[in-house]
Amino acid sequence: MDTRDAAATPSGDPHELPSNRGRWGEDDELGTLNLITEEARARGAAEVRTGRTVSLALPIRPTPLVSGPFAPSVQDASPVQQVMVYTGSPAMATAEVIVVTNHHPRSTHLDALAHMPRDGQVYPGRPLGESVTPAGARHGSTTAFADGITTRGVLLDLASDGPLPSGYAVTSQDLDAAEEREGVRLESGDALVVRCGWDMTPDPTRPMPGMSLDAVRWMHVRGVSLYAGDIGDAHPPLDPACPAPLHGVGLPLMGMPLIDAARVEELAAICAEFGRYSFLLTVAPPRIHGLTGVPVNPLALF
Repeated sequence: MDTRDAAATPSGDPHELPSNRGRWGEDDELGTLNLITEEARARGAAEVRTGRTVSLALPIRPTPLVSGPFAPSVQDASPVQQVMVYTGSPAMATAEVIVVTNHHPRSTHLDALAHMPRDGQVYPGRPLGESVTPAGARHGSTTAFADGITTRGVLLDLASDGPLPSGYAVTSQDLDAAEEREGVRLESGDALVVRCGWDMTPDPTRPMPGMSLDAVRWMHVRGVSLYAGDIGDAHPPLDPACPAPLHGVGLPLMGMPLIDAARVEELAAICAEFGRYSFLLTVAPPRIHGLTGVPVNPLALF
């Protein structure tokens, strides 16, 4: 057994939270993305057989914030923008300025490891105050995603017989049962995509289902490199002792990046059509450094 496997072996203490702190060093910013080896990428690439592609991102319809011209600084403007500013001619080109709320529940986005601290520390144990500053995140930020993410993805469809009940806590048994039903097994370095049949936008009249701590422990033991799903943590929380297993344990302790608000309905339909639930998953966020999260358009290739 190598050190990687040993670090992922449960201690037997049911009260000990799963953690990768120290596993890849005190300066690590990749977290579970370290599990995506060349073999894992090759395993994902081998899933591409038909060329069929599907997006896992929600469509966004922008809402105008301001009207009228917006002049960028001359220093940062492109040649076309400079012509537009100096001539005032709208016939030269069209352009806009985008203001994005990175962690909006209607925007598919990738959470960086600094997004959620635990006990005043972000992964792998850095003080929050020195990791995230008013000038941007200095450790555990979107800088770690600059090369993109490519690995084998596995969809576990928990809603094949209909959406999960309101307030349902997903367990390791649910994930095991989905694997058996689909004839697939998630391997270390794979990305886990989960369908529960829910819209992630909170509805105060219907408590959302979510991942239990037991399910997050399963992800730790199995070596999940990245989580994406139509749900994440339950809202309101299911367990007061651990109100947000994915965001409060997965990010700051395990160092597992999360794709929130993924659109998985079309993916599930294609998986059912092909009769296979594994694929190549590519995630290529814009190379914007120093953020705690960034919008993404994950693609599944079959």
